[in-house]
Amino acid sequence: MVAGLPNIACRLGALAAVALSFGLAPAVAQDAKRPWLDPTLLAAAQKESPLVVYSSMNEQEGLPLFKIFTDATGIKVNYVRAADTPLMGRIAIEFRTKQKAWDILQTTTINKVPPPMMAQIDLSEAKALNKDAIDPGRRWYGMYANYNGPAYNTKLVQASELPKTYEEFLSKKQWASRVAIDGTDNEWLKAIFEYYGEQRATELIKGIVSTLKPIITDGHLALARATGAGEYAITLNNYVNLSMNVKLGGGPIDVWAMDPVALMFGQVGVSALAPNPNAARLAANFMISQEAQQFIAKFGRLPTRSDVADNPPGTVAMLTQKKVIPVLLTPEEEKIWQRRFQELFRPR
Repeated sequence: MVAGLPNIACRLGALAAVALSFGLAPAVAQDAKRPWLDPTLLAAAQKESPLVVYSSMNEQEGLPLFKIFTDATGIKVNYVRAADTPLMGRIAIEFRTKQKAWDILQTTTINKVPPPMMAQIDLSEAKALNKDAIDPGRRWYGMYANYNGPAYNTKLVQASELPKTYEEFLSKKQWASRVAIDGTDNEWLKAIFEYYGEQRATELIKGIVSTLKPIITDGHLALARATGAGEYAITLNNYVNLSMNVKLGGGPIDVWAMDPVALMFGQVGVSALAPNPNAARLAANFMISQEAQQFIAKFGRLPTRSDVADNPPGTVAMLTQKKVIPVLLTPEEEKIWQRRFQELFRPR
């Protein structure tokens, strides 16, 4: 033992005790491996109740993701999973009745939530995000990039048969009734109209519907799984990350890119009535961090950060060679484009 160390330790201990008696807690060092983990915010968050997360991300990804958060912070998480539409209805009712029911919302539709329902927050990890993945109003941040594009069952369709443009679908009569699309793909439809123009887009979609007789499905993940299972040969459009999720799980499915590529975001935001506001801000910062995006990339979700690699490699490069059109509809615009979708895809 080095002489004098016990005395030094005693003196330091006494100084710490004096500091605490005056309410001066010792500074907590930032975790170099986890820059998202703000020690001051953590201390406040740990005094709150369990974090409540409403999310459309499936449990196979969401639960282990938040286990990472809980292991790092000690904060318990109640994870409530539902599709976008039920979540939107639920939070609307809870806001009208002023219920402090949830902290974090993670869906692709936060941009459609009335602004007063979402807190304006600043997140340190946002500096690493692509600019399109940041809401100018600071009410949501892009956790992953939700590119839209077609997919195909690799056992039923050869890559050489794939059309290079949407116009080429008009010559694929052999695929009639073997093609599917989710019935809520109004963002994709908006991108088609923006790219082709009103008249040509209308003619094109009517021609595709007449030629392919696409089946309208409910649920993007279910559609990806059904295409991978061979129920459909072609997905006219789907979220690329979900098709990749099935591919990474061993399903015979792949994607290809055509102009235009609609881009949305898997968004994260904090409730304006959050019962645990400090834990919510900490969790939101975690969800856009490099650590979180690297984890969800294992499931095929595509990053919004340049310091996270896509999976499978080259997916983003393939998509961004085409015309990428970000589509963030307001609730009023969504109603218009959803009616348009239903009119154009109505069986004839």
